[in-house]
Amino acid sequence: MFKAISSRTRREMLKILSKKQMHVSGISRELGISTPVASKHLKILESAGLVEKTVFGRSHVFKARIEKIYEVLDEMGDTAEIEVSKGANVLDALRQVAGVELQKMGEREFVTSIDGDEGYYVYEVNGKLPDVSMDRFKFDRDVTVELKKILHVRKKKLNVKVKLA
Repeated sequence: MFKAISSRTRREMLKILSKKQMHVSGISRELGISTPVASKHLKILESAGLVEKTVFGRSHVFKARIEKIYEVLDEMGDTAEIEVSKGANVLDALRQVAGVELQKMGEREFVTSIDGDEGYYVYEVNGKLPDVSMDRFKFDRDVTVELKKILHVRKKKLNVKVKLA
């Protein structure tokens, strides 16, 4: 997968295909490359599982499978086994995990770094986002908690121009 996304052309293809499905000729036009070159790049992306092809007669339409990148990155995450008392919260559990830094800001406490990787973190319990903060979620049974860093990956960019009156 990493080899597949090492090419700037293939990353541009993924960007285009993450927004809409396209035929190979449309992709080649948009990128300013020949259709055979686009086809070769798409085969590499397809073999890495990053694009999916739908065949309509002789036409091939492609769409991105960005979730595949996330799956691979998730596999690289670390797992720790800990035990807490009933009624403990997520922050209590995190205090037992090496490499997790918590910082108090006003009345609240937040995860600010994991293994030296500073940033903003959210958590999921059994694959779902709870509707309370880490200090308010109380454990009453065995669960799986996942900490996820909020990555600075642009989903949308706005160039805002202010009209002068």
